[in-house]
Amino acid sequence: LSNPKEITVDPPSSTAETVTQGVAHVDGRKKRKMLHHWLDTEEVTNGLVFCNRKRDVATLYQGLSKHGYSVGALHGDMDQYKRMECLEKFRNGEIKILVCSDVAARGLDIAAVSHVFNYDVPTHPEDYVHRIGRTGRAGRSGTAYMLATKADQKYVSAIEKMIGKSLPILDVDGAVGSASPDAEDRRP
Repeated sequence: LSNPKEITVDPPSSTAETVTQGVAHVDGRKKRKMLHHWLDTEEVTNGLVFCNRKRDVATLYQGLSKHGYSVGALHGDMDQYKRMECLEKFRNGEIKILVCSDVAARGLDIAAVSHVFNYDVPTHPEDYVHRIGRTGRAGRSGTAYMLATKADQKYVSAIEKMIGKSLPILDVDGAVGSASPDAEDRRP
């Protein structure tokens, strides 16, 4: 080649410095309680809550709605009109919390998402980077918290290895009681 040019993009393993990250080790039965605690105590302007399965999106959406949260749901099996309607309500502030699957992790362009909550630890570390990349955009600060059970530890380790740093451990004892990662692990 004569006079070649190289163009590179940041690898998918990098996370924005503007995002405050943390992981809470909880018993699977206490995940909802911890999420409620964060939604009630953090200054959440708007937030995305990621689940690994669309069934869990629906279940969590119903539970949050029942408890009075301004919430919507977004997953890949929704028709395009419903997805666009839900996203528009989220953008306009009509919905404060959007429970979603990874369909929202890539390509969702909402400039000022204050929080990302990983209700489920992603099984692929790249998905973690894409999920938390929805906050802390364009120089803004953001917060990304993750709930992890004992069974999730291998996925948390893979995420930490890929991003090249350990995630800070968040204190959860005051919010949910005993939160030992050795506690019995069951889905809520």
